[in-house]
Amino acid sequence: MSLFVHSEIGTLKKLLVHSPDSGLGKVVPSKAQDWLFEDIVHLDTIRKDEYDYYTKLLLYFLDPEKIKGRLAEIDLPENNRNFYKPDHAGFHASEKVIELQWLLAHVLESPATRDQLVASVCAIEGCSYATQQSLLAYSATELAKTFVSGSSMNRELLFAPIPNFIFTRDIGITIKDHVLLNRPAKKARTREALLARYIFFNHPIFANDRNNIIELNESQYQFLLPKEDEDRRITLEGGDIMVVSENHILVGVSERTSSEAAVRITQTLFEKGLMDKVTIVKIPKKRDYMHIDTVFTQVKRNVWVMLGNFSRKALLHEGESAVERLLEVKKEEKIKILQFQRHQPEEPRAFDSLEDLLVDISKTDLGCQEEVQFIFSGNNEFPYSAREQWTDSCNLLALKEGVVLGYDRNDKTTAAFVQAGFETVEVAQLLQDFESGKKDPQSLTNTFILMPSAELSRARGGFHCMSMPLHREKLS
Repeated sequence: MSLFVHSEIGTLKKLLVHSPDSGLGKVVPSKAQDWLFEDIVHLDTIRKDEYDYYTKLLLYFLDPEKIKGRLAEIDLPENNRNFYKPDHAGFHASEKVIELQWLLAHVLESPATRDQLVASVCAIEGCSYATQQSLLAYSATELAKTFVSGSSMNRELLFAPIPNFIFTRDIGITIKDHVLLNRPAKKARTREALLARYIFFNHPIFANDRNNIIELNESQYQFLLPKEDEDRRITLEGGDIMVVSENHILVGVSERTSSEAAVRITQTLFEKGLMDKVTIVKIPKKRDYMHIDTVFTQVKRNVWVMLGNFSRKALLHEGESAVERLLEVKKEEKIKILQFQRHQPEEPRAFDSLEDLLVDISKTDLGCQEEVQFIFSGNNEFPYSAREQWTDSCNLLALKEGVVLGYDRNDKTTAAFVQAGFETVEVAQLLQDFESGKKDPQSLTNTFILMPSAELSRARGGFHCMSMPLHREKLS
């Protein structure tokens, strides 16, 4: 496969996704937070009424031959959603909107790989020897489904589900023609990282890329550190990495990505000559933020969506009461930004605010002559800024420059997009317009696509999280 990602907004050509599987329907309240969910979700709703729209939209943009003329047919009740199921013969099998479970089944066709992965999964999940032997008798398709959902063929739960597998951004990030694999901070994501590693190192579509896979290993002394020094572990998730231009990458230090990982990434990218600039963005270690892509994402070269708490402007508004001010996010929760140059790493440049950094990226890295615009979460209005950031108002995926998708529930943020000159459209209507020929994905500009989100938003991740781009067109 030709890996190629030089920006956050170049036209998307290929990406990795994972549709919600039956494991999501097994998350119970007592384990939700252990499995990194804020709430339990309704499986049929999150599939049929929400995520399936995402799949169809991606196919119209990236692989229209798989869906054009079939919109009504694929959702007929008698077809039982087979179009979306990677273990079914009717699966869309797109090589541009690429399903992780589908790739995993291909990898497991190799007896040697199947033996290794069964042993590895059973070891980390503490399975019995008998369970391990029974799994070896599964077909590749059945085994892939079990590894992802946790359930055996007879629906017995063998080990915990991995509901966060839908957030494919976090398993790795494409940096130019390389892939940086993650090191999850939370135990609940250990199996995800293992499965991703086997896919990237063993699937034929990545055969030409295996020398370009980057893994970060712990130092030899890590195992000797006391528990209170856990911050010195190397932990990394893809939501904290943004390739903003051909020679500039952002690395977040957050609840999920450690300072040690940021240092190692910077050193590795400089040594390989992949980047000339690495900017480390340190945000408060709070569940509210999680990754830097929950705080800001890019819409166009000169347009960003962001949380106003980290703006150079104060959130205070005229007429705001003392009670409202007390309820705001504490002002001492600062963001710290340091930019390192490959040829002068000992002289980092500091930025006073997130806005200053993003303006510099637009103008210096992307050559924007236009004024740089900011669209704020909740239109920067109290209390909507914090409420809508919690439901991923800043976590948007650009399908192409100026065409982004996000949750329909964030009304104030949607209003801010309209004020900034964007058209807003519900995904169901847009799909009908594509099918009828009234609109064309290639000619769409300055559009905010509104996606249904009652259940998806409970999982605390937006469409930036639910995508791992493998190929974007280069910005002109």
